[in-house]
Amino acid sequence: MIAIIDYGVGNIHSVMSALNKLEIENILTADPEIIKNADGILLPGVGAFRDAIKSLEETGLIPLIKDCVAQGKPLLGICLGMQLLYEKSYEDGEYNGLGLLKGEVISFKSRISQDLKIPHMGWNRLNIKKDSPLFKYLGEDEFVYYVHSYFASGQDEDLLASSEYGIEVPGIVGHGNIMGMQFHPEKSSNTGLKLLKAFGEMVK
Repeated sequence: MIAIIDYGVGNIHSVMSALNKLEIENILTADPEIIKNADGILLPGVGAFRDAIKSLEETGLIPLIKDCVAQGKPLLGICLGMQLLYEKSYEDGEYNGLGLLKGEVISFKSRISQDLKIPHMGWNRLNIKKDSPLFKYLGEDEFVYYVHSYFASGQDEDLLASSEYGIEVPGIVGHGNIMGMQFHPEKSSNTGLKLLKAFGEMVK
């Protein structure tokens, strides 16, 4: 069973619908006991980093999430949820993240030319960088759906797949049992479902 962390910020309905379609057992919860007993954790997120990390702190669940990860429980962060996994974000200020992955979250404006629209929105090809169990069902020329103005600048060894948008954009990152997807798998048609299916098998 996958515990979807309920902290008031996220693309909850569409994520749950995708998991239900795949017949992957899941529950939206902020109950520490349920999270502790779950097989995997999913951290969704939409909106501003500052608001999200504040809401997550207010739940009091951060130490538990870190404990679960330390024990080897698979964790998947989606969109803003992936950005929260990093040490720091510079979105409208400077804010500390969960620090589960090394790196920081920075603005496209600091790295790409002004003729590209921000946010980076729409379908983009996923370029596989290294092997991962997440890619078990993927084929060639898979496309995923992005909506974001900030991106993760982290360790090269954590980069599993990327897309091009003026620069190389981290699309999927992973370090051991910690994984993140910058795009929305729940909005990425069959490609997204294949990725979620593979994650679901990793938590069993």
